[in-house]
Amino acid sequence: MSGRKAHFFVGAGRSAVRTGYGRGVSGLDLERIREAAERVARSEGLEIVDVEWKIGKQRFLRVYIDRVAKPSAGISDAAGPLATGQVVNDPFPKISHADCERVSQQLSVILDVEELVPGPGYILEVSSPGMDRALKKAADFERFKGRLAKISTAEPIGDAKLFEGRLAGFADGKVRMELKGKEARMVELPLEAIRKANLVVEF
Repeated sequence: MSGRKAHFFVGAGRSAVRTGYGRGVSGLDLERIREAAERVARSEGLEIVDVEWKIGKQRFLRVYIDRVAKPSAGISDAAGPLATGQVVNDPFPKISHADCERVSQQLSVILDVEELVPGPGYILEVSSPGMDRALKKAADFERFKGRLAKISTAEPIGDAKLFEGRLAGFADGKVRMELKGKEARMVELPLEAIRKANLVVEF
């Protein structure tokens, strides 16, 4: 932690931020950073949702954490379409500021010791994925079955590249979704075709 100063804030989502100093001149290995973050998250009973490296006026390493997903008996099978307006609440406890703080403290030490962030100073931000959290893995689409989501694909599926509707689970390598509209219809989107997917905030 030599030369490292921490400060913290709570914004749209809970987060912990600390400034750090990179070393060396080699390129950034984001996969090694993800592996380090996953080691820390597992030790705290958490999981890594995503890791981002952004360069602008400052250099940001953003790590998004969440509770480990577990099967829920209250979520039904995805064999058929969900009823319009059906929403399945997230059954998992929310990420706290203390969770972010613990991961931030441990990860910052590893980043220094293993010299995983080369170059000048950077800011490490550890936060919850937020209400509009990104969906990355097959398990994410199953976990949030019944929630409203927006998905974009790299290439058109049918005649569209943008889909919004309720998630109906994941099976056979495809995300099932009941689309919004006057006539609800079910679509299946191959996981490898998805460019971006996020939950949609509902009030």
